[in-house]
Amino acid sequence: MKKDSSQPVNALSRLKRLQAVFAEKKSLLIVMQDFPDPDAIASAAALREIALRSGIQSSLASGGIVSRAENRALVRYLDLNIINLNKLDLARYDLIAMVDTQPATGNNSLAAGYLPHIVIDHHPIHRATRRAQFHDIRRRYGATSTMLFEYMKAAGIKPSTPLATALTYGIRSDTSDLGRETTAADISAFFELYVMANKRKLSRIEVERLPRPYFSLLARGLANARLFGHCVITDLGEIDNPDMIGEVADLLLRNEESDWALCFGIFETRMLLSIRTSDLQQDAGKVIARIVGRRGSGGGHNTMAGGQISVDGENAAAVNALKRDVIKRYLKILKQDGSSEEKLVKGEK
Repeated sequence: MKKDSSQPVNALSRLKRLQAVFAEKKSLLIVMQDFPDPDAIASAAALREIALRSGIQSSLASGGIVSRAENRALVRYLDLNIINLNKLDLARYDLIAMVDTQPATGNNSLAAGYLPHIVIDHHPIHRATRRAQFHDIRRRYGATSTMLFEYMKAAGIKPSTPLATALTYGIRSDTSDLGRETTAADISAFFELYVMANKRKLSRIEVERLPRPYFSLLARGLANARLFGHCVITDLGEIDNPDMIGEVADLLLRNEESDWALCFGIFETRMLLSIRTSDLQQDAGKVIARIVGRRGSGGGHNTMAGGQISVDGENAAAVNALKRDVIKRYLKILKQDGSSEEKLVKGEK
């Protein structure tokens, strides 16, 4: 295999180590986070193509649902069958891989007794990941899609138009149009992929039509939003669309008076939390970890992070007490006075 000088250093060596894990294997299970985003979906589809070149058939799995309209449109366009992880017999697979997530992080449903053989991710490395047979963790990269595209280039694989479109969208969404935590590698991959992508389909996915309940939930988030100085917080209550947590947090951060946004809600048996910030003096991943503490799990990047806390079996009073404690911790960490509360949208109760 001739080395392409345009490829990042170590691309070929990492590919060869990955292929060594693939050797003489026939089946691969690719696990994503419970509520996979475009970066995870595109990365999983790309890893499936790389594995296929080694004669390996792959299945894609998630422990949750794909709820956001744009993400569902992406899955349909790629014609993916994402299987419920909780219904699979993991022993049937020769290999287990994780993309855009890591073992024991709490945002995926891989059983604790299973250590994946392969982990490829751009989030900070987790202790359990170091025990994987192959792991490639690049926390400075803006998207896992960038990493998988580098593997494809090293393997001499040209992505199909749908896959190139998905990888483009994965990079765009995770880096906020190359404006958030982006490296030269992300920019290079984006423009190479964009040439191969279906631009019309890319635009349609981004403006996928939304169901009516979306707007009701958005209205609830705005009505419940409260300002505490430079911090904004909202409670979505019980939700059936977990992706709305991050989406509303993104929207709230656009308030010109805020540089920190926290959104949380209850999905099934878990409280889900998302933090966004434009303050580069602190790390959102560390902030969410301190808020969640030992009660759950959380992590992320400098400007965006997520977490979750189990509320399984808790009554309404206990859940409300947890919400108050989350808000208290959030404001204390950010040194914000809780007595300065005011409504974001005037006139709302």
